Amino acid sequence: MTRLGLVSLVVKDYDQAIAFYTDRLGFVLETDDEQEPGRRWVVVRPISGGTGLLLALAKNEDEASRIGNQTGGRVFLFLETDNFVRDHAAMLAKGVRFREAPRHEAYGTVAVFEDLYGNMFDLIEAKRPLP
Repeated sequence: MTRLGLVSLVVKDYDQAIAFYTDRLGFVLETDDEQEPGRRWVVVRPISGGTGLLLALAKNEDEASRIGNQTGGRVFLFLETDNFVRDHAAMLAKGVRFREAPRHEAYGTVAVFEDLYGNMFDLIEAKRPLP
């Protein structure tokens, strides 16, 4: 095994989730195929590649209760950038809600933001070791 290909994210509505991830975060819609009536295989992925998100429509009350809190209130995913200032400003301009101001840590510059349902992500520009 060489990589993690997809992470499943439970959503309320396919089209709203697609719009958030593509319009506000700049992801690309990789796949949107109907599987059966009312069910689709929807994958969005950062423009530069990496692990994709499988947007999975909640099919019952138990799954719906997890929307926005799939990790018990912890940061869920880590969105890496090579230019924190640029991407943070672009995300703010597109209405992405950040829970905190950017902070500088030993490992890099980071700020927590929310997706359309409240799942928490880190936007992070990791420090790179000098050659």
